[in-house]
Formats: sequence, structure tokens, C-alpha cells
Amino acid sequence: MRVPFVSHPHYHCELPPGHRFPMGKFRLLYETLIREGVAQREDFCLPADLPEETLLRVHEAGYVGLWESNALDVQAIRRIGLPWSPELVRRTRIAVAGTLLTARLALRHGLACNTAGGTHHAFPTYGSGFCIYNDMAVAAAQLVREGKVRQVLIVDLDVHQGDGTHFIFRNEPRVFTFSLHCEKNFPVRRQPGDRDVELPEGTGDEAYMECLREELPNLLRAVRPDLVFFDAGVDVHKDDRLGRFELTDTGLYAREAYVIETVRAAGVPLACVIGGGYDKDLQALVNRHAVLHRVARALDC
Repeated sequence: MRVPFVSHPHYHCELPPGHRFPMGKFRLLYETLIREGVAQREDFCLPADLPEETLLRVHEAGYVGLWESNALDVQAIRRIGLPWSPELVRRTRIAVAGTLLTARLALRHGLACNTAGGTHHAFPTYGSGFCIYNDMAVAAAQLVREGKVRQVLIVDLDVHQGDGTHFIFRNEPRVFTFSLHCEKNFPVRRQPGDRDVELPEGTGDEAYMECLREELPNLLRAVRPDLVFFDAGVDVHKDDRLGRFELTDTGLYAREAYVIETVRAAGVPLACVIGGGYDKDLQALVNRHAVLHRVARALDC
């Protein structure tokens, strides 16, 4: 079977014009992958609704209820950074279900990619940094609960520290969190994780890849995971509005290829999510996100 991708029409809800979070990128990513021939419509799997008990493995019922009923206070909404809407409530749940489906497909086929996900700033009781629910955390917690995996490794290569994920699994030895990010960027208050590596502003392709080549094989040997989640945030790119690294298109391709090849060579299933990315030029941004899926298809693991 070709590498399965995960998408859903509810990923594609819109935000008011001019909002700095480009929600329209999800629809455009889906359309771009089809237009380029990277995927056909039948390559996409659709997630079902997310059961309440699955979401509550990570997030507290009070927070979920307040968010979904539009009862969060102004400060809490401001911390999330997204305007509430019924469509966003639906999209948020479906995106988490998509990452869980991506993980299940990875366990079955060795590799799978979501066209959303990577909301690593969400905590059990609040959202932050455009993240409402923590999709990788919910998926990892559910699979551990089911006994589908004994050990999970989260490889978070978004330019920002995966603070919410770190916090959620701070006392869970069955989920190992690794974050490689910019030392001077959001969030201001960091959370201790199992492995944190901070690189200076202006880090480019060579220094970034040198660090990743040193870290990832060691983690795979030490953690011995049954499943790896890969947060492939493209805000490491030199043209990103909220990133402070200097990776080029070439560096982004090299990163995705290295992670996929290295994890799969170790015989470990790999579930990929797209993570963060911010650019006024929506097509340019989508082209960066699409690198993950292009590489996955090209390697055809």
C-alpha cells in the first residue's frame, strides 16, 4: 500500500480575514498534494469523531466544556490566539482524531502522515499559542492505554519548544519527549522535558542537521520506542514570520528525509504531523508543509 495520508473536510474551516494563523493552509495543502500527484483522493483516510473519553485522557473536562460551549474568559481565548467558532470546535476535535488515526495507520503500515496536527502548546487545562487540544499527547496516551505500544518517542522539531507535551508527560515514563527548538522564542516559560536541545537564533541548514544527526540515532537506541511521532513544524524556515532559524528549502527537505529514513531504518513505525508554519504567502507556506508528504511518497517506505 502507498503511504497513507490523513485529512478531513473539517480541517478546512476559515478564520476571519487578516488573522495571522493561516487556517486556509489545510485546504490548500490537501489540494496541492492532489494537484502535484503526490497523492490521489483515495490515498486520504478520514478520521471519525473523537470519543470524549479519549480526549479526557489528557484534557480536563472543565476546560473542554468551557471551550466547546464558548464559555472561556477573554484572557483564556487571548492565550489561545484563535477566535472561537462552532466550526473551529469541530475542526479541533477532528484534527486530534486525525493524529490518532495517523498513529494507528503508522503501526499498521510503518509510516503515515497527517495534513494537520502538531498542537504542542496545549496543556491539560488551557490552550496556548494557537493550540487548543494537544493531538500528539492524546494519541500517545490513548495508544499506551490500549496496550498498542509500550514506549513512545515524540520528536518535536517545531521551532518552538513543545511545552504542553513536555508538561503532560512529565510523570509518564512510557512517553519520551524530545524537543529541538530555538533558544530565544515562544514560549517564554519553558517546561522540562525528557530531552531538550536549544539552538541559537540564526541557525542554518548545516548546524541544524549536524545536531539532528547526533541526537536522533542516540534517542532511538536509548528509548527503543514502538512508535515515533514526528512534529515537522516548518517554522524553522528562514522566511517564517514567527521562527528565528535560517533553514532553506534544501535544509527542510534534508530534515524530513533524514527523520523518515532514520526512524524507518530502525524498524520503528513513524506518525507524522505538520506542526507550525506562518507566512503571508499561503502557497509558499503550503509548499513547505508539503515537503513532508513529498518526501514520504518519494521514499515510499
